[in-house]
Amino acid sequence: MAADTDEREVTLDIQGMTCASCVTTVERALGSVDGVTEASVNLATRTATVKGNAGEPDALFDAVRRAGYGAGPHVAIRDPGEEARSFRTRLIVAVVCTLPVLWLTFVVPDPSWSRNAAWALTSVVVWFSGWPFFRSAAVAARHGRSTMDTLIAVGASAAYIYSVYSVLSGGDALYFDTAAVIITLILVGKVLEATARASAGDAARVLLERGAKTATVLDEGRETPTPIDRVVPGDLVLIRPGEKIPADGVVKTGASWVDLSLLTGESVPVEVGPGDDVVGASINGNGRLVVFVTTVGANTALAGIVRSLERAQGSKAPVQQLADRVSAVFVPAVLVLAGLTALGWVALAGATPGDAVLHAVAVLLIACPCALGLATPVAVMAGTGRAAELGVLFKGAEVFERAKRVDIALLDKTGTITDGVMTLTDVAPAPPATADEVVAVAAAAEAGSEHPIARAVLDGARDRGIDVPSATAHAAKPGAGMEADLDGTPIRVGRPAGLPPALSDDAERLASSGRTPFGVWRDDVPVGLIAVADRIKPETADAVVGLRASGLDVAMVTGDHRASARAIAREAGIEDVTAEALPEGKVERIAALRTAGRHVAFVGDGLNDGPALAAADVGIAMGTGTDVALAAADVNLLSGSLMAVVDAFALARRTYRIIGQNLFWAFAYNVVMIPLAVFGVLEPMWAAAAMAASSVTVVLNALRLRRFGRVRG
Repeated sequence: MAADTDEREVTLDIQGMTCASCVTTVERALGSVDGVTEASVNLATRTATVKGNAGEPDALFDAVRRAGYGAGPHVAIRDPGEEARSFRTRLIVAVVCTLPVLWLTFVVPDPSWSRNAAWALTSVVVWFSGWPFFRSAAVAARHGRSTMDTLIAVGASAAYIYSVYSVLSGGDALYFDTAAVIITLILVGKVLEATARASAGDAARVLLERGAKTATVLDEGRETPTPIDRVVPGDLVLIRPGEKIPADGVVKTGASWVDLSLLTGESVPVEVGPGDDVVGASINGNGRLVVFVTTVGANTALAGIVRSLERAQGSKAPVQQLADRVSAVFVPAVLVLAGLTALGWVALAGATPGDAVLHAVAVLLIACPCALGLATPVAVMAGTGRAAELGVLFKGAEVFERAKRVDIALLDKTGTITDGVMTLTDVAPAPPATADEVVAVAAAAEAGSEHPIARAVLDGARDRGIDVPSATAHAAKPGAGMEADLDGTPIRVGRPAGLPPALSDDAERLASSGRTPFGVWRDDVPVGLIAVADRIKPETADAVVGLRASGLDVAMVTGDHRASARAIAREAGIEDVTAEALPEGKVERIAALRTAGRHVAFVGDGLNDGPALAAADVGIAMGTGTDVALAAADVNLLSGSLMAVVDAFALARRTYRIIGQNLFWAFAYNVVMIPLAVFGVLEPMWAAAAMAASSVTVVLNALRLRRFGRVRG
């Protein structure tokens, strides 16, 4: 039977997760649904990404609910403070009740009324403020599993129940203060963690909020203010100076400059006029524009950026696999260890049952799988969010790990090292053809291409007043040029190979001066030679220096003529140059480096760069590039600045370093603290405080990525 190829990706919002054990449970539940090929759950974002063909989402929702958690469709904009507010209310009640309990325990003499008052107040703390922990633990137990909330519930209830038993039996061992303080301190940690986690994940929400809320629609000359969700493709919208462009579109009338910094992080304005594309959420400058709307809603560039960001934030770094394996058995092991601790204190140390219970409670509370679960995803969330604000989109958490290992960067020339804004500079006809005829044939062939060289040829024809004949059957031959059919005759523009000696000499001369020559053929007969020129980007030399300063070797690999490529490389400060490389030649260069043990990044923007971007350890596509390049890359730069490549590597490495620090802290915390609790060095109240602090620590450490600044040469 043929395989079902209708595979899709679905994102769910998950409720009720508290630790890495929950993540493992939800992933197993989703993976058990027929048709699911991969399920990845993120504790920091509270989302699940499911790949496969599971049919209706209801099957996925039901699987999660059967596992004891809540699930629903993903909501792009959620209130980031909702979780913190919920915990904050319970925390306030806990503090109000716990302070009197401490006073009654340590200050007031021990009449029966103080014991009963402490019991009553602690009951409020345990059963109201601590209710979410008990409810979650009960749901987990009903499904035969245990979570971080199980440890909290068992620990707090053990101290509480033993104290109630003492009151009723007339005993003296009261631990109401321990139960109340445990719940209170853990709630403090929950509030701090939820607040910090919301800050780490602000980027997607902030990006969406940057879009315009209304638009001025022109309808038969009338200006009608319209909510953005009622604007449709085909509308004409008026954008006054200083207003946000409400949707993606094409300028019909007017001229202005557009500030793209909200999307790209770059403050350099872009000039626009009739026929130019504009994107929603960018800000109009000093001119009045009328824009024909082409794309709205979920299909806009802004919405695509947000989806890419959320996909990256919901992905898992390979380094997280160790934490996932540990967390799968962590909580049951801690429960067993706590029981053995209590028995050991009674049997070996002769402790009273009350003291033994306290030592076991300390073991339960000090063990924190929550920190293990948050260590990687919260760093990824903060790192990808900050990157998006700087105009860098990482497609997945695994890119951080691969970027850390990269030791050489291969740079394409056109559109990467250079502006990619080319001009037609030279025309050399082969008699009896004329210069205008050569340009007309070249422009007819290039009319089917989106490459910057094609635009240069077409603009050159227009500037010379040449009518471009209409060709058909346009076909791009990556690395070789463009082919088309003109009145039944094949035409071609491509690499200047196989030209007559006179034209070959002209091609060499033009290339040595930094121009890029192309041959023009009609019916396989050369009709002439054209050349285009590009200029190096102002920041290229600084970017090359920045990449080298970060420990990377830098080389150029391009399909351009050897002499032209070397002229540009000298200006950029690059010594290692591979020229006249077809797409497969770029892939071969990458393969050779990887065979030699190098880890390769490739930076490009053209159609012919797609295979190389996919073959490299890390493929980086310039934001000015073609759709093929952007789809093949691991990292998309929303701007065309080469300095953004330096930023991308610096931020990727900083994020990976934060992940390593978080995992080290989470593991080291448990390695050090659990033995202290077992041997009675750590009391339950301090254990609860340390447990809360561990989760807050990894989140606050990740938040340092929010302060990452641009690298400047």
